[in-house]
Amino acid sequence: MDPKFLHARLEVLRTEHRDLDAAIDVLANSGASDQLRLARMKKRKLALKDEIAILESDLIPDIIA
Repeated sequence: MDPKFLHARLEVLRTEHRDLDAAIDVLANSGASDQLRLARMKKRKLALKDEIAILESDLIPDIIA
């Protein structure tokens, strides 16, 4: 894949991950938290983290020793 595309996608995922983290904090600290919604948000955040790790790995060139 094109490195420019990967970098752009990576930035979008990082932004979404950051925004989701903030939303989770707000929901968790509110008085009446929706546990199902909170669990779904955390699951999505973990999926984003996995996708970010994969893209970061794809951007690192393979080094043959």
